[in-house]
Amino acid sequence: MDPTLKSALAQPSVLLFGALRIALPAYTIRLLDGSGTLQIGGETYVGCDDVFGTIAELSELSEEIGDQAPEITIKLFPPNVSAAATLASPDMQGCSVQLLVGAVNMTTGAVIGTPEVVFLGEIDVPTVDIDAQGERSVSFTVVSVFERLFEVEEGQRASNGWHQSIWPGELGLEHMTGTDVNLYWGAKPPQGSGQKSGLAGVLQRAAAARVAI
Repeated sequence: MDPTLKSALAQPSVLLFGALRIALPAYTIRLLDGSGTLQIGGETYVGCDDVFGTIAELSELSEEIGDQAPEITIKLFPPNVSAAATLASPDMQGCSVQLLVGAVNMTTGAVIGTPEVVFLGEIDVPTVDIDAQGERSVSFTVVSVFERLFEVEEGQRASNGWHQSIWPGELGLEHMTGTDVNLYWGAKPPQGSGQKSGLAGVLQRAAAARVAI
């Protein structure tokens, strides 16, 4: 935590704020959890965005250890149908989301130090809700950046094209386009095959292919 902010939080009274930053494909939403305007990191955060409205609700943040990445729910009140349609578009999926907490100098109205980023994630699922009074809102399920650690690595191939799609310019599999050696991915080779499995085997065969060329 920023030392200046940490010192401010240790005072008997402090004016806290929460801030939300959503980086859309063609627009960045910067909202505060209340009315007002603050300059944070050279960017202007407001209580009400002219295009996309205000924060309606934020789910509670919690710290825990488990087999799923943390996630939160954010609800916005868009000012019109057009804004709601844009927020609920499939293009929103994967957009970066930051939640920040900081303190304000009650005399000058300036942000104290550097706000703490308490959540960093990306939009997973946007949904539109209309309540009994006809009030429209858009909710986002936002998953932590750690969600990527749980992604299944499907489609891997022992080919030059796939290899360079991950490591551009790395030519370890450049000449392995016609090998007749069976490659065992995610499984042990049969006993007595004399073939190394996994990365060691791939590198061994790549080296052999280069020597042959």
